[in-house]
Amino acid sequence: MIDKFISTPLQKFLRIESLSGILLFSATLIALIWANSPFSDTYNSLWNYKIGITSSNFELSKPLILWVNDGLMAIFFFVIGLELKRELLIGELNSVKKAAFPFFAAIGGMVIPVALFLILNKDPETSHGWGIPMAADIAFSLAILQLLGKRVPLGLKVFLIAFAIIDDLGAVLVIALFYSGSINWLLIGIALIIIIFLGFLSYKRMYSNYFVVFGIITWVLFLKSGIHPTIAGVLLAFTIPIRQKMPFKTYVNKLCDAANNIRDIDDSKSPILTKEQLEEVDNLESYTEKVQSPLQHLEHKLHGWVAYFIMPIFALANAGVAFSSDMNFDFKLISVIAVSLVFGNFIGVSLISFLGLKLKITVLPAGVNFKHILGIAFIAGVGFTMSIFIANLAFVGNPTVLASAKVGILIGSLVAGLVGYTLLRIIGGKSELGKGLTD
Repeated sequence: MIDKFISTPLQKFLRIESLSGILLFSATLIALIWANSPFSDTYNSLWNYKIGITSSNFELSKPLILWVNDGLMAIFFFVIGLELKRELLIGELNSVKKAAFPFFAAIGGMVIPVALFLILNKDPETSHGWGIPMAADIAFSLAILQLLGKRVPLGLKVFLIAFAIIDDLGAVLVIALFYSGSINWLLIGIALIIIIFLGFLSYKRMYSNYFVVFGIITWVLFLKSGIHPTIAGVLLAFTIPIRQKMPFKTYVNKLCDAANNIRDIDDSKSPILTKEQLEEVDNLESYTEKVQSPLQHLEHKLHGWVAYFIMPIFALANAGVAFSSDMNFDFKLISVIAVSLVFGNFIGVSLISFLGLKLKITVLPAGVNFKHILGIAFIAGVGFTMSIFIANLAFVGNPTVLASAKVGILIGSLVAGLVGYTLLRIIGGKSELGKGLTD
């Protein structure tokens, strides 16, 4: 019985992320084939086509690829922020005990890959890419676990979600602190005032469609300030209230009252509703809106768009690396990124997790043994989406180095995913907790 309550919402989340992983993989293949086909010019022309608004006092015109990376990805980061807030308040990260093990694993999965990159990379021109191997891709990672079915326990999937969320938070902080340009503090100050104002309204449980307008203004202010605008998405997510305006018990009572009122209204044969019926229907819509958590409602509405549209479009726009005889790839950078993704994450996640257990600071999730963690440590090296995103910021204006970084990310993510999948498949071990997700 408990398993059903745990697995039902998680099963839907895993299904969305797993299909997203398949779409990401497909979009990546399409991008690579397109960029290396006779129609490669159309690929480059499409993503470099400039669109926007230009006036005498204001200009917001960017190539299509930047609308994807700065605009659509801000929505992606907004959803990450919603997930993070939910997990911190009521989910797997809402207590020290729950968060300890994935927190230790995530720290290892960030610090050791970065350290390995800096140790192996001797080229000052590419040293700014140190943040690339620290990011994990939750969609690809969960897709790999779903392929394993009953061979992995539910606790391992819950752990991976918590681990990836903490890892994403680390990537967000790194982007904000190290991968933003010169900062216009006046614009940032105005944006922060808006965010604080929205947070105050959230505290007062005042939330409406005005948020969209303020959100767009804040995004533009971040864009013009020099701090990457995707950071605005995360900060705005924390202003979304998680509490309902109406308690669920009150909602049920209101529904019963409305049902009685509707029953008492004379049932005419007219194809349109009477005035009284319209009023009751409007009341039902109002009650339903008030009982929904704004955070949960937005996360539910946007999760599918992010998983099925935004992330595949990002992959399509960014994964198209052209392989030609005159392309001077930096093979040293390719190998450093690939090694840092695969072995940096394996060493970091497994070693720091082991230390946490030995020091008795953390405990393993239910149904999980340390062999499972070794498999996850490899899968954590699948950095695709966030790694490419950071590479775009690190090597902007240097197409040869950026292309080399993307190749390193693709190779490292592929190897990490295959090794992690193989290891977990060998470990096997069906568990009762994992059964509910695959029945």
